Amino acid sequence: MQTIAILGASTDRSKFGNKAVRGFVKQGFRVFPIHPKEPEIEGLTAYRSVMELPVRPNWISVYVAPPVLLKLLPDIAAKGCDELWLNPGTESDEVLAEAARLSLPVIQACSLMAVGISPATL
Repeated sequence: MQTIAILGASTDRSKFGNKAVRGFVKQGFRVFPIHPKEPEIEGLTAYRSVMELPVRPNWISVYVAPPVLLKLLPDIAAKGCDELWLNPGTESDEVLAEAARLSLPVIQACSLMAVGISPATL
């Protein structure tokens, strides 16, 4: 089973960070929501940081602003992943430069669309 961490997961069902949790569950992924304060999102245990995850995820899908992501990239590099998905609005020149410096496997695209789900349907 593929694993995915949703960085910027949300309890607000109108936000993309929540739609991603629901969409990847629907597609059969083992989903790990990451949120610094919420203990649970959509019935799943939420983790405060990437470093708290019980596994190295196959994918990490990002739904946080570039200044926040910039601070989290070292932890992402330390934990590791096969693919780091920067969804629209999460990338910046600084984020891309730091991700490259850390040799992170960045994909700039909508991760939900990559698995055949339109966020508009969630």
